[in-house]
Amino acid sequence: MERQDSDDIMKFIDGMASSDDVLFGFLDVGNHSPEVYPDSGSFTAGEESDADAAGCNSEENKTFWHEQEQLLQATLYRTSSIETKIRQAVKQALKDVRSEGTQCVCRRPVNGGCRSCLRGEVSRRLQDAGYDCVSYKSKWRSNHEIPAGEHEYLEIVDQSGSKKGEIRVVIELSFKAEFEMARGSEEYKRLIRILPEVYVGKTERLKTLIKILCTAAKKCMKDKKMHMGPWRKHKYMQAKWLGTCERKSMKLVSETEIEEEEEDRVAKVKQRVSMLNYGIFDNLSAGMGRPAAVAVV
Repeated sequence: MERQDSDDIMKFIDGMASSDDVLFGFLDVGNHSPEVYPDSGSFTAGEESDADAAGCNSEENKTFWHEQEQLLQATLYRTSSIETKIRQAVKQALKDVRSEGTQCVCRRPVNGGCRSCLRGEVSRRLQDAGYDCVSYKSKWRSNHEIPAGEHEYLEIVDQSGSKKGEIRVVIELSFKAEFEMARGSEEYKRLIRILPEVYVGKTERLKTLIKILCTAAKKCMKDKKMHMGPWRKHKYMQAKWLGTCERKSMKLVSETEIEEEEEDRVAKVKQRVSMLNYGIFDNLSAGMGRPAAVAVV
């Protein structure tokens, strides 16, 4: 679970709410043209095999990064009416949180709130606005390609369009940060600067974005002759939002933490055995079936 001190969390909220352009990026100005997500199998310059084959040729590099940028912008620019509607609700929720502040309810509270409590506040406000917003916690096991991990995010399930069926809209409050690399090339960093701070969109769009960005990250590391960490691989990033997950309401999460804390407290009290009555309960009276009374003076 991600935790931050009060200064960091307030900077995070202030930064998000101070500029809608930075907050939602292309997502906030997208059109409503028919949604056609680039197929991961039809990328001309975006396939991992092409990234492996591309050498240090400057023209090939320019073409690769230009096409990745075009794909990224095209994917972000297209949107739907339901995504726009939810995006506006998320924007309002964040502004309300910024003006009213957050209170950390974790076991070890952080003064000013933490990222987990921010998700809870946003979820609660979206629920109050009539949305079926829940917290998802994805978990995955390690294998020969990626290490084990877990990730928390918000999701709204919309069923208003009966013909289209159920629509899943993912809300990731720190989307850009998930893909930032300190040692990334200037070309890669240029792609990251296009990303919105907060992602609000369908899972299909998210799947395409992950493919584009992970392909770019692999190309970046290859060009710099650096090892690519397994936590940056395509399968690892997919597991965060598109893998096996557990659905919980933020209210139930808080209640569970309180109950677990109370159970831990009771267990610790039971373990405190005074030296004055140690061994008393081992010597039960044969006829009474209960410990004899002992006066401690």
